[in-house]
Amino acid sequence: MNQSEKNSDAITIRAIIAAPVDQVWDFWIEPKHITKWCSASEEWHAPKAENDLKKGGKFLTRMEAKDGSFGFDFGGIYTQVEKHTRIDYVLDDGRQVGIQFLKLDNGTEIVQCFDPEQENSREMQKQGWQSILDNFKKYAEHNRM
Repeated sequence: MNQSEKNSDAITIRAIIAAPVDQVWDFWIEPKHITKWCSASEEWHAPKAENDLKKGGKFLTRMEAKDGSFGFDFGGIYTQVEKHTRIDYVLDDGRQVGIQFLKLDNGTEIVQCFDPEQENSREMQKQGWQSILDNFKKYAEHNRM
């Protein structure tokens, strides 16, 4: 259990993906896939992703509005990596995130807990992160092998 899961203020989202955990894992961690699913809506995209998946490794995903009006870097440092099971990291702003990959008979459940930021409402943050996770689900199920 990471710090954000112990934090009663943490926000939790989840999705069940109809694909085996090894495929879900690869779609989640490989930059060539991240750039295809990491957005909350059709108006956004992720033109660049870098990922050094190991404890102490860094990741960065560039998220931008397709019309060029706004963009930001989403990045941090991994604090725990257990292949096909768990990824924990600390965002550049200090917030903690924990992701579990749970093997099911009919697929994989992803459970993601994250510390909220102070600028946007909890509901807006939950909806935004859930939209990205839902986009991942669509991508993974459409591209499963």
